[in-house]
Amino acid sequence: MIKRFFQLNAILSAAIIAQDKFIFEPPQLEVELGESKTVIIKLVNEKNALVKSSFSMYSAHDPGVGPTPDWPGTSLSINPRVSDGSGKTAVAIKPNRSGKLKLKVRSANGAIGEMTVLVPKPSVKKLDISEVPSKVYVGTFVPMKFKVIDAANNVRDDVKLSISSSDNKKGKIDSFNTFEAKRTGTVRVTVKAENITQTFKIKIVSNPVRQVSIGFQKNEIRTGDVLHIKAKALSANGSLIEDAPLDYAYFGKAGYGDYGLPASGYITEDGRFVAETPGLYTLVVSSGNFSSQKKVNVVSRNVKKEIRMVGHGLVSNVKSGDLWVWPGIGKHKGKDFAATGSIFGDGEAYFWDVSDPENLKIIDTVKVDARNVNDVKVSEDGKIGVITREGASNRKNGFVLLDVSDPYDVKIISAFNDDLTGGVHNTFIYDNHVYAVNNGRKYDIINIEDPKNPFRVGVFELNTAGHAIHDVWIENGIAYSSNWRDGIVAVDIGGSTSNEKESSDIGYNPLLLKAGNGSPSNPVQLASFPDFKGRNHSAFPFSSKSTGNFYIIMGDEVFPNGLENLINNKPSQPRGGFHFINFSDPENPVEDAAYIVPEAGSHNQWVYGDVLLAAFYQGGIRILDISGELLGDLYKQEREIGYFLPQHREGIIPNAPMVWGAQPYKDYIFLSDMNSGLYCIEIMD
Repeated sequence: MIKRFFQLNAILSAAIIAQDKFIFEPPQLEVELGESKTVIIKLVNEKNALVKSSFSMYSAHDPGVGPTPDWPGTSLSINPRVSDGSGKTAVAIKPNRSGKLKLKVRSANGAIGEMTVLVPKPSVKKLDISEVPSKVYVGTFVPMKFKVIDAANNVRDDVKLSISSSDNKKGKIDSFNTFEAKRTGTVRVTVKAENITQTFKIKIVSNPVRQVSIGFQKNEIRTGDVLHIKAKALSANGSLIEDAPLDYAYFGKAGYGDYGLPASGYITEDGRFVAETPGLYTLVVSSGNFSSQKKVNVVSRNVKKEIRMVGHGLVSNVKSGDLWVWPGIGKHKGKDFAATGSIFGDGEAYFWDVSDPENLKIIDTVKVDARNVNDVKVSEDGKIGVITREGASNRKNGFVLLDVSDPYDVKIISAFNDDLTGGVHNTFIYDNHVYAVNNGRKYDIINIEDPKNPFRVGVFELNTAGHAIHDVWIENGIAYSSNWRDGIVAVDIGGSTSNEKESSDIGYNPLLLKAGNGSPSNPVQLASFPDFKGRNHSAFPFSSKSTGNFYIIMGDEVFPNGLENLINNKPSQPRGGFHFINFSDPENPVEDAAYIVPEAGSHNQWVYGDVLLAAFYQGGIRILDISGELLGDLYKQEREIGYFLPQHREGIIPNAPMVWGAQPYKDYIFLSDMNSGLYCIEIMD
């Protein structure tokens, strides 16, 4: 019956697509950057009569941006993005970049259409040379940094520059725009971009540097430890030359160890060094023609431990989604429970007794009208659960509130679907409110103090072009949302500098110093960090127990070949990783490190103590030591404590790991695998 239903729907959709079509007036647009034009879009049938149906409008995929090849782009600002039900609408189009762009349209019945929007490249207006030094020392190499600004006031990196020196014997510029100061004197440097030419002078003076001092506190470090090099450029009498440039480099002799790895590491322009493999490294600091060096011995980090599977609960009739583990209350105090969602299924959420982690058993099932019950969460007091709904047959998606005080007999309390027909993908319960990601556009804030009568009190939505959101996570009154290309956004929904729980739970959080004006009904944005690749899928805040640095881990989700294999229960090849964004200075966040497993795709993450649980889909669950200062490629630094590949011969795809996420709980780690259900593992000392 179900199969025939879907076949019938497919036939009907195909017929509708064949008959209905979109008409664009005009059929093609040419518009300048910074300019807005209007297009009339009509949905008509085979008789050219208007079809009374709504349709959505979006920018076509931006190459190399987004989690899938067909992901909507941000090249066009479109208003409105969804039409009314009349079959005709006027749409304002404003381009955000130049090129041959596409406006795409899709109706609620499945008809599709597109039109071309031609946007010529603006001419270059000026060259910004403010970062070019006016004085350099003989024997030094200085990068020339220019900004090319066009008529639309955009900074361009696609304009060819022509750069020349008036006297190459005194100073010349290489193909990478680096200026080499060779002799004293003054040279004129000319930069040309299209029809704009800028000329400036560089004075080359005698280099007073006659020695370089180098020092650091430790002569032996572990792989992954960050060594700060303290270096100074000095004159002949030992005076400090403060404006002399310092260049850092290293070479090494590998310890080889078990696998014969070469000496490998990373050194920054400000003198921080981290080694990826054991060995004897020589660190070199130079200024002009003078240099100094010092050796450091690097030993193995030695954090590997055995990972043991404790228990497994097989789910092979449907793909498993998110999970949540919590302690029982009332008559179930002393017991432990878990909930898991389902993907591409029949709207089921499973409830488990995990008190005996060697014997995980389903004790109840809640079924709702949905294709995906993607997310499950339980309130801190263990009384209220929330499950999300996508793909409901009547389009009444939203979320469902549950009484989970007795996990053996879970009861539906109420459903909330007001203005949530597009579906809710993720939620978070915090302080008697549900934060629901609404149709991938925004998150709605719903008061559930009376769970039988929930009501909306607030909304947070970005105002950027083509904005979209995937997830939201909340700690200590700060909501951390993941917004694909807009990246991480931190929002005050009730944070306070006097929050005692903050200091005890996650350490120093500088965002709380900016908080105090937000509430569920008045969310206030505090800080953000963009993801120009458009792949930001998850966010998790943590304060390093060993350094006090405050990070937000930004997780990718990327399916380079699309989602077809995943939907059809075939092996898929996701990619991506986790990016450690240092928010210790919220006004100037910076990416310090990344953790990328080359052959696998990242999904969800959790931090406890100085340990990261990283779900890597087909790469299993990875357990990473994130203690100490973080810098560079963490995958290469021997930080991996261990990993576990959940696989079962009776899985949806036999013996194929596809880890959704993990949660630490008591002495164990619970994880959900899309192909084979719920697992419990432990780290062995």
